[in-house]
Amino acid sequence: MQEGAAAQISADPFAVAAFLGYLGVIIAIGVLSARFSSAGVSEFFVGGRKMHRFVVALSAVVSGRSAWLLLGVTGMAYSIGAGAVWAVTGYITAELFLFLFYARRLRHFSEVHDCVTVPDFYAARFGDHDGRLRMVLIAIILIFMVGYVSSQFVGGGKAFAASFGLHPTTGVILTAVIVLAYTTMGGFLAVSLSDTLQACIMIVALVVVPVIAILDRGSLGAVIGELRTFDPTTIDPFALSVGVIIGFLGIGLGSPGNPHIIVRYMSIAEPDQLRTSAVVGTVWNVVMAWGALFIGLAGRVYFPDVAMLPDADTEQLYPLLAAQHLHPVAFGIVVASIFAAIISTADSQLLVAASSVVRDFYEKILHRGQQIPQRRLVLYSRIVVVLLVSAALVVGLLAEALVFWLVLFAWAGLGASFGPTSILALYWRRTTRAGVIAGLLTGTAITFAWELVPWFDAQLARLSSAFADGLYELVPAFLGGLLATVIVSRLTRPPEDADGMFVSMKPGRGP
Repeated sequence: MQEGAAAQISADPFAVAAFLGYLGVIIAIGVLSARFSSAGVSEFFVGGRKMHRFVVALSAVVSGRSAWLLLGVTGMAYSIGAGAVWAVTGYITAELFLFLFYARRLRHFSEVHDCVTVPDFYAARFGDHDGRLRMVLIAIILIFMVGYVSSQFVGGGKAFAASFGLHPTTGVILTAVIVLAYTTMGGFLAVSLSDTLQACIMIVALVVVPVIAILDRGSLGAVIGELRTFDPTTIDPFALSVGVIIGFLGIGLGSPGNPHIIVRYMSIAEPDQLRTSAVVGTVWNVVMAWGALFIGLAGRVYFPDVAMLPDADTEQLYPLLAAQHLHPVAFGIVVASIFAAIISTADSQLLVAASSVVRDFYEKILHRGQQIPQRRLVLYSRIVVVLLVSAALVVGLLAEALVFWLVLFAWAGLGASFGPTSILALYWRRTTRAGVIAGLLTGTAITFAWELVPWFDAQLARLSSAFADGLYELVPAFLGGLLATVIVSRLTRPPEDADGMFVSMKPGRGP
């Protein structure tokens, strides 16, 4: 009965019109940004390093959240209760420190050495003359980014199915077409501007839906009382095992390793503006996270049995709850917020993956030392985006895993490889190119091994019952990548110009 009510509201022409209006604005941003982004690869991939502090703050935050927050975290809060708070605490804390410290050093260095991509940063920092480091970086980006983007398409398919009654496969294809349309036209500028708009839509929707749902039930106390009646552990954030809590907090380790977040720091107009970005971004992160958590908790009260959700899928809770409590126009905006989360991440990841192919492979390796017209590079970048969307679409159509798992695995792989190596590159003079390559490969290998071989979790559980539920692969993979980088760096020849490189990470200094 409740599921039918949701379908009836979602079919309302006002809801559809509101959603289509949002799509029209997003496409318009892409069209208006096309001329600026066609000027060259710097404009196409980092907005010419002219982005405003608020744009950087909001685009960095929402590009890292994706469908994982609005569909995955809400579904997880529905399933495990208040313990889901640990899944958002780690990345909120990590990204605050990234804005305040890590980002400033990276931004200064990238301007001095004209770094347009994250592999550009590594190559400049370690003098990658033969391109071996770039090749490793490109391979890792493509491996995980295609899976990451496909997870966004899967999330779009679920949102279309729950909101407008479309078949999930049709929804996946439509999501891919929407993302492709404006990413290829507008490049980084369109992506960043639309991210800013989408951040505003997301935060409004994530506040309005849980507030209305809780008030309709009487009060927050009433909701908590009902949850306590169902299961007292639902409202206890410490009901989870130590291993699960550590794994959830470890999600924050992925933030310094995801290139679509890192590149935002490289794009800001003035590095000193990053302190303002830190405040704005953190406030947005906190409010959106709490909204997602309360949607999950309120949803458990309204739908105590998972069978009451469409296809018994917890990741369809958010649109269903919104459909039952909002006017059709407001519901259309909520659906737009889901796509805002999806698009803001998928477009950013596509640009990172395309830049690794065109800028890092085609220009810097295949045609090293040659002058290639900027407009040709932009054209090739757009073609590569089309190819990457096609590949991600195939993976998305074949995927049977949940959005939550797909995102966490890709997040872990990128975080474990890029995270420790980029931090050491910025803060430890003794880091060597060989050490970075070892760290990249080790972090990637452990991510796959830990996920695919149950033996590792089983051995950890034998050592301590606290890890009986397993450990998120990012934690051991990050530590493994960190140790490999340090050990190999110690065993290899120190870089010749480390002091000069560190000088260029400070304000007003050259190489």
